[in-house]
Amino acid sequence: MQDKEFIQQLQKHFNRVQSDFPEKGRAQAFIDDFFEFLFVPAEKEKGDEAYLSGVMGSFRNQLFELIKGVSDKEDNASSITQSFFDALPYLHAELLKDAASVLEFDPAAYSLEEVLVAYPGFYATAIYRLSNQLWKKGVRILPRIFSEHAHSKTGIDIHPGASIGHSFFIDHGTGIVIGETSVIGNNVKIYQGVTLGALSVSKDQAQTKRHPTIEDHVVIYSGATILGGDTVVGKHSLIGGNVWLTHSVLPNSIVYHKSEVTIRDKNPLSEALNFVI
Repeated sequence: MQDKEFIQQLQKHFNRVQSDFPEKGRAQAFIDDFFEFLFVPAEKEKGDEAYLSGVMGSFRNQLFELIKGVSDKEDNASSITQSFFDALPYLHAELLKDAASVLEFDPAAYSLEEVLVAYPGFYATAIYRLSNQLWKKGVRILPRIFSEHAHSKTGIDIHPGASIGHSFFIDHGTGIVIGETSVIGNNVKIYQGVTLGALSVSKDQAQTKRHPTIEDHVVIYSGATILGGDTVVGKHSLIGGNVWLTHSVLPNSIVYHKSEVTIRDKNPLSEALNFVI
């Protein structure tokens, strides 16, 4: 009896959610395959124009089907698909700038090919830029699936609604969180564990700017947390590791967390610190 009641409960749930809910596995496979096609050539025939054109046509059809699954009208899906592929030359050029920035500033990177195939920060940035193009056209759930797939693979969580300028460099990357209304300028470098987040806000403020603005040529070191929609980090600033920042700083600022190291002698620890678990 309990099984029957639960099945009925599931039926009610599925009737409440959209009948055109996207197929998650197909969406994830599409974005991975598309990334490989754009940046990781594996066969000689990939240099053949006719072959490339055919594969591009296949990806166009796949994206159309995915968008159609979350769109009210087929014409709308066709228009969004067309605009995505119209923007692709620009997106590809921007991503190559991102990769070149990694190669220029990371002494551990020895070639552009290494960045393209082995750097999680570049992969996460690529998925973000492709997802953002759809987000700007009003597609919501599909870009979220793409970005959360990248998050699961890299530990880097970039909301597809964020705004990020050119030559963006994520170093290492694990634990980075970039919120929906974040605005990041050009030539910005971010290390692992950085959060660009919101201060505590209510749901009715969902359409307001909740996340910080990072201007051009800023470097944010590992573990820094920058919060709030009114918080602006000025150009050419340096934010040190483990900084907690909830107010704006002027251009050319250096913000750092001053830690204190204490070396104890051989005397016993005070009672408050002398404990066991």
